[in-house]
Amino acid sequence: MQLTAFSRILIVALILAAVFFGVKKCQPQLMEKFGNKTEVSSEIPSTTENSGASNANTSQSTNTSTDNRPIFNYTAPEPNNGKIRGVVELGAAGFNSFIIKIDDQKNWKLEKSEFGSSLVHENMATDNDIRAGLKNYIAKMLDFGVNGKDIHFVVSSGAKNEPSVVKISNNLKQLGYFVNEVTAEQEGTYALRCVMPKVLESEAFVVDIGSGNTKISYSNLGKITAFESYGSKYSQKGISDDQVYQDVRSKVRNIPSGNRKYSMIIGGIPFELAKQIRDGKERYTVLKMPAEYTPSGDKQRCGLNIYKSISDETGCKIFVFDWDANFTIGFLLGLK
Repeated sequence: MQLTAFSRILIVALILAAVFFGVKKCQPQLMEKFGNKTEVSSEIPSTTENSGASNANTSQSTNTSTDNRPIFNYTAPEPNNGKIRGVVELGAAGFNSFIIKIDDQKNWKLEKSEFGSSLVHENMATDNDIRAGLKNYIAKMLDFGVNGKDIHFVVSSGAKNEPSVVKISNNLKQLGYFVNEVTAEQEGTYALRCVMPKVLESEAFVVDIGSGNTKISYSNLGKITAFESYGSKYSQKGISDDQVYQDVRSKVRNIPSGNRKYSMIIGGIPFELAKQIRDGKERYTVLKMPAEYTPSGDKQRCGLNIYKSISDETGCKIFVFDWDANFTIGFLLGLK
């Protein structure tokens, strides 16, 4: 049977109506799955830092990552004809070591890093075992090209009373090395020197969340202020989440409003959070907001509580993790 023109028009109309009502019925589900995402912009000052032969550039940016985290467009200045130096952070669970190239303008570049190397928990029970392990550890740095006089050892404020660290420190002294013990305030100052881009000093603050304590620092008119609060192992001491949350908030309350646009953040817990979302080998990873993370283990839960308290009090939305930075590198930057 041949359809009339009117019949064909009627059939097309019925099909279009069915599609329209079908889409309308499924709209909530479609929006949930494919709905529009609000674009977040990150405007980083378009400025340069003097660095001899090279410049550190930041550029205006409205780009975001696939999950709407701001893109941090910054390239750190590289050293010009720099010198190789090494530093080892002594921790309760092991060593973190860093070899950098540094020039006269304090521009630096990470050449090599090693995390979590243990000399106490790997069948090294005696002093002879520890000294042998230390000699082997130091030899690796010498082989890389670091002069023996340019290898430094630093004990963090949160670990200096740990029995294992005391044992290692005593053996290092017997080998002729000086072990630098630093306060929490010095750690915060070193962290800022290492991680803070000069172009952001008046707009940002620095957070270093460690196991034993958290260090917060900022620079105002050239003067660095640093202070500490609880670290991410506070629950092991029977301290409540609320006590830590309130203490951290009371401390960061002193950060000037002008320094709250960005936060440069380092430390063990920020490392674990950044690792979940890092894009390739990028040096800077913008963290997600605390509520967007699901903690894995008690230490991470405590670290997220600290992170949340800082975010809640300052209102800062851009926390930038630096994969190359460590407060001990800031210690090197302070040497002549």
